[in-house]
Parts: sequence; structure tokens; C-alpha cells
Amino acid sequence: MTVYLAAAVEGSRPGLNITIFAIFVVITLGIVVWASRDNRTAADYYAAGRAFSGPQNGIAISGDYLSAASFLGIAGAIAVYGYDGFLYSIGFLVAWLLALLLVAELLRNTGKFTLGDVLAFRMRQRPVRAAAATSTLAVSLFYLLAQMAGAGVLISLLLGVSGSAGQNLVIAVVGAIMIVYVLVGGMKGTTWVQIVKAVLLIGAAAAMTVWVLGRYDFNFSSLLHDAVNHGGKTGAKLLEPGFKYGKNGTSKLDFLSLALALVLGTAGLPHVLMRFYTVPTAKEARRSVVWAIGLIGVFYLFTLVLGYGAGALVGPEKIAKAPGKENAAAPLLALELGGPVLLGFVAAVAFATILAVVAGLTITASASFAHDVYANVIKRGNGDSKDGEVRVARITAVVIGALAIVGGILAKNQNVAFLVALAFAVAASANLPTILYSLFWRRFNTAGALWSIYGGLAVTIVLIVFSPAVSGAPTAMIKSHDFHWFPLANPGLVSIPVSFALGWLGTTLSRQRDDAKYAEMQVRSLTGTGAEKAVQH
Repeated sequence: MTVYLAAAVEGSRPGLNITIFAIFVVITLGIVVWASRDNRTAADYYAAGRAFSGPQNGIAISGDYLSAASFLGIAGAIAVYGYDGFLYSIGFLVAWLLALLLVAELLRNTGKFTLGDVLAFRMRQRPVRAAAATSTLAVSLFYLLAQMAGAGVLISLLLGVSGSAGQNLVIAVVGAIMIVYVLVGGMKGTTWVQIVKAVLLIGAAAAMTVWVLGRYDFNFSSLLHDAVNHGGKTGAKLLEPGFKYGKNGTSKLDFLSLALALVLGTAGLPHVLMRFYTVPTAKEARRSVVWAIGLIGVFYLFTLVLGYGAGALVGPEKIAKAPGKENAAAPLLALELGGPVLLGFVAAVAFATILAVVAGLTITASASFAHDVYANVIKRGNGDSKDGEVRVARITAVVIGALAIVGGILAKNQNVAFLVALAFAVAASANLPTILYSLFWRRFNTAGALWSIYGGLAVTIVLIVFSPAVSGAPTAMIKSHDFHWFPLANPGLVSIPVSFALGWLGTTLSRQRDDAKYAEMQVRSLTGTGAEKAVQH
């Protein structure tokens, strides 16, 4: 997209937006430098010294989880599709119950820094760590690519930057700032950026929600009525299920597949799982998830009001014509409510959202490579945890940041929705089955883990490559060719059961079994005996 958001909505002031962005960057960089003072060990760099409380980590988790897609995408989907758009919020929120009940406490007790620590506890170290790192890097890179590509389009639009070179520059600036956050602050600095971002995002959404409801004397029914009236011929469908996903049997299956990937994928997202290691105890890990559920749930209720508010006060037609289409709903609503100043603040919040998420993804990917591949596969656990492992993590962060910048530039004009779907589908297909089997199945072994991770990863990528998300549909990434044969845009409905089945099959075909190690893991995961302690400075 090479047009101005300012050109689509009169009154926008890119100069004001840039000023607000600059203020945010200066403040957060100051916070990162301040937080980096105590980064002395690998635990400091990877897990913030395990020194954050449950509430602090819960706020940071919500900051890590609520991406620009949550703020802009869901509000826009509700504005245009109504009930079906809100189903995204439900899927994202319900996923946290799975994380709370099945993985948060057990992972905190069992692991040290990464997913590979959990799997390696009772299996052969080198192969499972390599597999876990491969899966983590795949999820993180695809998620990063989507965020960076989205940053190029979104921030360029909000700043009024036109032309390919301008978008490339924006992507490069976002990537460079993110690399600085990770290199200087490590997990501690990144966590504080996520906390600041979460407060800004939830605060902005709350203020806009109260503002919208105030327009209708805090009568939500009046707001819905106005949204239906502004929806034209399709207005009544905004309150009914099936507007987007009920057209035929395939679309219904596609939604079921997407919902399955969203609900199960969250508990397998590596940058979310890594946050459980930043607290001192399993109890604090549970508290952090409870706080995250509360904050995320409240935020998604706000998006319901913001979505229907955008539909009522801006209108679906104006949203559809704006650059970014659905993604422009929240900025357009901000402009309608508070003029250029509120739009500038919303733009800064969107910028903060992208920075926080990409920083969290980058440190997760770099930690997985340095800790699992370098320290435990290449060095066989004999590397220096401070000078060797952390240095490799920082180098990896620069490489991953550079790849994200290049990938974001190459994909900036492509459909990035399939990248996010791929990240969630890979997490649900490759990571979650191995986590659950490792924690709860006594018979599970190294062969099962490798079959599940590599098989789930391969099946997911193959199905998405040959799906309507890549070719054969109006919104596909490649519009000039049609080579799709898999009918669903998201492969979760097939890839997730296949990955569980591969884990079972690989396990049963192998004779390896270590009941004593499983019993030890159960004691540790349930009681916390032997779990990693907070770093004392």
C-alpha cells in the first residue's frame, strides 16, 4: 500500500504522530538501559533473574500476547463482521485457560529457560533440544515476519509515509530499535517495555471504550442499534453468527480449524512459554496467568465496544475504503472521537505494541538457539554460561533481527495473515503435543518427541503452502498462480491431530522407556522440588 492514511482521513497529522512515537522510544530506551544494570548471568539475560512478581509478569504476558492484530485486527473484524469477528476474541481468551490448567505451573517447575529444557529432562538431550530449537525458531520467525510486515504497512499509514522506500525505512527502524532493546536490556528490559506497552494499550482501549459508550449514554443496546443502522443492507447480520464463516460447509470447517489452532496454539507459543521462567516460583507463574487472563479478558471486552463503535460512528463503507481496510477501524474511530491528538496516541500505542511483541519474539528465538543448540548441542553443556552462551544469544538476536527486517521488507505488500496462522498452527501442531505428552504420558520417549515436532512442522507447512492462504483465493499471497489442493486456509483441524498421532506412533515403535525419570519429572513438576530459583544479587 503506497497511500497515506492522512489522505484517507482528513485531519490526521503525521508530524504529531512522529513526535509521540519519538517520545515513547526515548522513554522506553531509558527504561531498557536502567533495567540492564543487573544483567550479569545467563538467568538475568534469559529470564530476568526470575525476579518479577506474578502480577508484574501477568501484565508483561498481556503485553506480549496482545499484538497489533488484537488491537487493530479484532476491532476491525467486529466493525465489519460483527459476531463472527468477536469469535477471534473468544478463541484467544479461552486459550489461556488451557495454559493455566495444563502448562504454566508444570513448565515453571520443570524447565530452566526454554522448551528444550522441558523435553530434555527425560529424553536424549541433543536430538530433542535441536528439534525444540527448530520448532521455536520456525514459530518465532514466521510470527516476526508477520509483525514486521504489518509494522511496515501500519506505521507507514499512520505516519503518512508513501512509497516503497519509505515503508522499507520504517521496517528497518522498527527492527533496529527492537534489536537494541534485546541486546541492551535482555529479558528484563524487554519485560519492562511489555509492561509499559500493556498499560498504554489497555488504558487507551479503556478510554476509547468509555468515550464511545458516553456517546450513547452508556446504553450498549443503543450502540448496537446504531451499528446495525449504519451497516446498510447487511447491518442486521452484524448481530448474527455466520456472516463471515457460515457461507458454506468449507468456511465453517475453516473457522473450526482456525479456532482449534488459536485455542491450542497459545499454550505452545515459545515467547509465551518463556515468560513463565521470569518468576521465582510456580505459584507466581499461576498468579501471572490469572492476571494475564483478567487483563486480556477485559481488553477483549473493550474491543467489542470499539468494534461496534467503529461500525456505528465511522461505518463499514468508510472502513472498507480506507488504507488497511479493517485495520484502519480503530484509528478512524480515534480520529472521530478525539481528533488528531487521540489518533496520534493510538498510533503510538500501535507502535509500542509492535515493538514489544517483536522484542519478545527475538529474545525467545535467540535464547533457544544459544541455550539449546550452542550450549547443549554444540558445546554439550560445557560452554561458559556468561561469556559464551549470552554472547551467542546476542549475536543470534542481531541475525534474527536482520532476517526479520529483510523478510518484512520482502513481504510488506503480501498477505501476512497466513504467516500468523502458520505460527499458531505450528505451535499447536509441533510444540503442544510434545509438551503434553512429556508432562503427562509415562511411555513418551525421544522418538515420539522427534516424530511429533518434525512431523507436525512438516505437515503444517505443506498444508499451508498448498492452501487457499497462499494461492487460489482473492486474498491469497500468490494471486498469479493457483496450485492449492487443500481446501482450508488454516491446517489446524488436520495438522494438530496428525501431530498427536505421530507422537503416539513414534513412541510405540521405539523401545526406549525411562519410568524412573518420568517419576522424577512428575515430582518436580507438581511440587517444585529442584526447580530453578530466583537469582540473588
